[in-house]
Amino acid sequence: MCRDALGVLQTLPSNASKRWPDLTLRELAAKARAEGIPAMSAANVNEYMNKLSTLFNWAVKEEKITRNPAKGLRIADLVARRDKRKPFSTVQLRRIFNAPIYRGCRDDGVGFACAGDAKPRRARFWIPLIALWSGMRQNEICQLHTADVRKVEGILCFVVGRGEAGDKHLKTVASERLVPLHPELIRMGLPQYVDERRRAGDTRLFPELSLDGYGHYSSRFSKWFARFLLSCNAADERTCFHSFRHSFRDALREAKVEREIVLAMGGWTSPLGSGGASVADTYGKGFSTQLLFDAIANVEYPALDLTHLRL
Repeated sequence: MCRDALGVLQTLPSNASKRWPDLTLRELAAKARAEGIPAMSAANVNEYMNKLSTLFNWAVKEEKITRNPAKGLRIADLVARRDKRKPFSTVQLRRIFNAPIYRGCRDDGVGFACAGDAKPRRARFWIPLIALWSGMRQNEICQLHTADVRKVEGILCFVVGRGEAGDKHLKTVASERLVPLHPELIRMGLPQYVDERRRAGDTRLFPELSLDGYGHYSSRFSKWFARFLLSCNAADERTCFHSFRHSFRDALREAKVEREIVLAMGGWTSPLGSGGASVADTYGKGFSTQLLFDAIANVEYPALDLTHLRL
């Protein structure tokens, strides 16, 4: 059964069930083969198999089955690590954070790429900065509530979770975590922005972002960010918004932050479950908020000057 599932997954296109919701998975696989539709990446196939394996591990633990039939079922990822998405270069980061929206623009709507006197600080200003200094995923940031930025053990943190109503999307169980605000975000005035939104009666931190048909707040922002990179000459085929996350992890490594803390703070797990941490290792391990803050406070980008963004 599991090998059969792996075979079907290997031929499925990306977002297949969203693009053709009326077809079964087998029908989707057959359609893809017949029409030559490119299949999803090996990394995505392995991620689905990881989730299936996790379910069977639970079943073994509960003594519902005797062994995990999905154990070890993976496909080779032939895309070289160096050819996958990469961190932003220092040159790219300088171009991004010296663009008109960070230096003075006409407005943060259609005039975001035109130099001007306006310095609006809303979603398009804050989301890239939060990603740079926290490593949070794009949708994690876009769906934040004002209540998700609060003090925990006396330290201001992003509380990344599904919310009381379960109305937020997280990639993995390990994604639920605390991320202390980096001192640079505090110097730039993020706490004041959060207070402004609260005084305005906004539940969501970025109320101008709208929900798409799949329950995500990041879709339109993602498309805008791709245009933004082009507008400031920072576009590259191997970088995208997720590159902030890679840059942040590199910065943690440069700061010599303990590996377990890195995994916990980023919500990272090992793609194959070996050589990395499990969910139990990366979440709920008991790191104090102070320890997390001390780690993130060491993150820096020495060749990047952002003093013009401080209040």
